[in-house]
Amino acid sequence: MSRITTDTCILCPNGCELEIHWVKGETGVRVMEVIGHRCPRGVEYGTEEVVAPKRTVTTTLRVIGGIRPLVSVRTASPIPKKKIADCLAELRQTTVQAPVCRGDKILENTARSGVAVVATRSVACRSEVRCNR
Repeated sequence: MSRITTDTCILCPNGCELEIHWVKGETGVRVMEVIGHRCPRGVEYGTEEVVAPKRTVTTTLRVIGGIRPLVSVRTASPIPKKKIADCLAELRQTTVQAPVCRGDKILENTARSGVAVVATRSVACRSEVRCNR
């Protein structure tokens, strides 16, 4: 049985409204056609959204001994949507010690996705706290 899903492509500024025609068979989901794209990336985006959607996760973590109480982090690349809850649960249990440098790997393999979590901002040590770096 053929199905139709609509979505807005977010890969470029065009914001194309996509109509994705797909079928679900014994071997999984197969995209038959993507309509409404103005660039080739729309086909890629529409297909991935139906077959295996992914997202980049962004949040903040507590910093011990830093001049700021929190540091912003994100996944180094998108992770499967079904792993987002596990990723956030893991990050809720994570704190970092100052100093933190932008680009530092905070977690190596979040939610067993094969994707690292990295700092997106630097946080220096408070002057009264001795830093280990």
